[in-house]
Amino acid sequence: MQAAVTVTPAQIPELLLGLATVRPVFLWGAPGIGKSSLVRKFADSLGLECVSLLGTQLAPEDLIGVPQIRDGKSVFCPPQAIARDEPYCLFLDELNAASPDVQKAFYSLILDRRIGSYELPAGSIVIGAGNRATDNALARPIASALVNRLTHVHLTASAQDWLVWAGEHGIHPWITDYLTDRPDHLWSQPPKTEEPFSTPRSWHMLSDALHSFGAGTGTGTGSGAGSGLDEATLKVIAHGTLTPVHAVSFCGYVKIVRHSFGIEAIMKGDANWPRRPQDRDLLYYLADAFRGRLIKELPADRTHVSTGLRETAYRAKALLVQLAEISVEVAQTVIADDADGLPVLPAWFLIEAARDMPRLVEARR
Repeated sequence: MQAAVTVTPAQIPELLLGLATVRPVFLWGAPGIGKSSLVRKFADSLGLECVSLLGTQLAPEDLIGVPQIRDGKSVFCPPQAIARDEPYCLFLDELNAASPDVQKAFYSLILDRRIGSYELPAGSIVIGAGNRATDNALARPIASALVNRLTHVHLTASAQDWLVWAGEHGIHPWITDYLTDRPDHLWSQPPKTEEPFSTPRSWHMLSDALHSFGAGTGTGTGSGAGSGLDEATLKVIAHGTLTPVHAVSFCGYVKIVRHSFGIEAIMKGDANWPRRPQDRDLLYYLADAFRGRLIKELPADRTHVSTGLRETAYRAKALLVQLAEISVEVAQTVIADDADGLPVLPAWFLIEAARDMPRLVEARR
């Protein structure tokens, strides 16, 4: 299902309060962005127990029950998980990934709030959730009759919301600091191949691993300063949980934290670009940060360049030459166009850089 309008996690509680208390709701969203935890937290806020049924792990009889003979008649007895006397929140997780027969068994719970002779207690709420087919996740079509009886809410990842949550749940400071600088790395589109990809869930997993390995947050001069986690292990767990590009960038960021220098020091001339082959991830991270600084500080119009910015531009061109000496590929990422093929850095700077490069290279010899 395509999302015409999306909402962030911070908007969900108020929406569910107005919607789920009167009609069943279906919460759409990519894997790992927190749909299940949001539903459980909402149910808890209402003082309701949240009973989760995972569509992919159910058979029809798990819902409709098995027949028993009573007074010479066959009676279906609903399972204990849903046959309760007090109101509760029935959470139908991965509803659209369930088999057609299981989806049919869900119909009566969603449409009529009953299964066989059992009826949900007054005050109960029904919420479904599932991934989108565009996320390369298991998703089956839902019958139009069911679609038309659900209120559909499309959830999107929000770095701002997640960072607030992370601060309340002990997420590792390296991760919160990194995502504060790179909120676009919180989530990435699920790949078409079997490889890790970044989601709020995967960042949470990485945080758990960092805590487990005793990754400290102090700074120092060595590659393992302030931490019981070596670089090789960090790469393993980062690449095992995140989108590859994000993993490289995060490892580079951690090196900056451990070595106590960053792009600010390089631009001031207090530090140099890292040259060791094993520091290539750090080089990529610093180059990306360098690009971000230039985008932020250099005005689009050359007439607005102050004396201070003129010095920044000159220093930036010299740093580009130094970076190209180490890796032309990395240097090209600084001045590269965006995904649509449009220049990101100001045209006047790119023209000056192309003009001054030979002179700057000669001055380096």
